[in-house]
Amino acid sequence: MVSLIVAHADQNVIGFKGDMPWSLPADLKRLKKLTTGNTIVMGRKTFETLGRPLPNRKNVVLTSNKDFSAQGAEVIHSIDEIKNLPGKVFIFGGSTLYEQTMHLIDEMYITVIDKTFAGDTFFPDYRISEWTVESEEDGPEDEKNRYPHKFLHLTREL
Repeated sequence: MVSLIVAHADQNVIGFKGDMPWSLPADLKRLKKLTTGNTIVMGRKTFETLGRPLPNRKNVVLTSNKDFSAQGAEVIHSIDEIKNLPGKVFIFGGSTLYEQTMHLIDEMYITVIDKTFAGDTFFPDYRISEWTVESEEDGPEDEKNRYPHKFLHLTREL
């Protein structure tokens, strides 16, 4: 099973100038809970933005650069290699990897942030009608989580 995890704001914005344009600790807590003990696959730019592998999960970097190495992460060079990764696999970003792997995705964990942010990186368009909504939950709004948001778990319609 190949899963995808993402947080996006209005207009499917996921990034601006190499970073997330928001701070939403509830989303990061959910991401940690879902991906710990599993495999996350990210593009080279995403890995370089993080600056290090995320702990307690297998980090895999997909890049066409045959000379790239990433301390603490496995490097692969083909989308086909994703299918051979063991256990639960989460596509972790960025934009190009999301676009290239949407056809492989069995389920999506999406945090939808109900706010408009400036952005230069976007999640691909998707039709929620093509997915089964397994769960939908409003995220907390407080002094640390200042934007209205909801957590979705979607599975692909068969």
